[in-house]
Amino acid sequence: MDLKTLQDTPPWDWPRDAGKKFQEILTGPQANETDRLIAARLAGDLTVINDELADALTAIIRRPDEPEQLRAAAAIALGPVLEQADTFEFEDPDDVPITEHTFRNIRDWLHKLHFDHSIPKEIRRRILESSVRAPEEWHQAAIRAAYSSRDKEWILTAVFSMRWVRGFDDQILEALNCGDAEIQYEAIQAAGAWGLAAAWSHIFALVRDAATPKSLLLAAIDAVSSIRPVEARSVLADLADSDDEEIAEAVDEAIGMGETVPDEEDDEEVGSEWIN
Repeated sequence: MDLKTLQDTPPWDWPRDAGKKFQEILTGPQANETDRLIAARLAGDLTVINDELADALTAIIRRPDEPEQLRAAAAIALGPVLEQADTFEFEDPDDVPITEHTFRNIRDWLHKLHFDHSIPKEIRRRILESSVRAPEEWHQAAIRAAYSSRDKEWILTAVFSMRWVRGFDDQILEALNCGDAEIQYEAIQAAGAWGLAAAWSHIFALVRDAATPKSLLLAAIDAVSSIRPVEARSVLADLADSDDEEIAEAVDEAIGMGETVPDEEDDEEVGSEWIN
């Protein structure tokens, strides 16, 4: 099984024993650092992760003798399964590929390790970015500390994390105007995630400005469908026939999302479930 080939292969086409192979590489003494890094990045996919792989990734994060890049990759790899577990809450065991015991063990360790200042910043950042996908009370303080740090990398992590944790509307709006493209991108994503109405003028300006960088434009198109979904068709009409296939597809998806939203008459009868 060639790991580099698997990187370019959709997970649903991986061999049935791919997870077992990742486990062997992550825990085996003979594996080289490059292979372990690739295995860590792939092991977090929901098609393969299980208790054993999750435990192996957690153990890597905990060990100070492991390479920093590998520990950071292991932390990020746990994000999807944490979100899956937080979303489905183990009501049906088939919905979550790890047990509740493993889920709680991961969260406990990430909480502890994030506040261990002997651990390199990169690892602690990735721990926060992964752990917020299953929000806990401690995340509020951690995000506020990161955002107020005046360290660009920590601010970037903080704004990314605001996509998952409520209570940061003012900071999201501030980040939209910060002038740093990476931070702006995360702020747009966060504004869209919460349907932040106060961000509308900024999002609208981005989709109307021909000079908007593509990464920000794609994020803004997606945010339109969350903040004002019923206006998506009219707002995005000029981009619908873009020569850029990725932009055209994003517009089509945003418009489709808008068309699934109940109109005002329906809202009065059944109540609106979407955020204005």
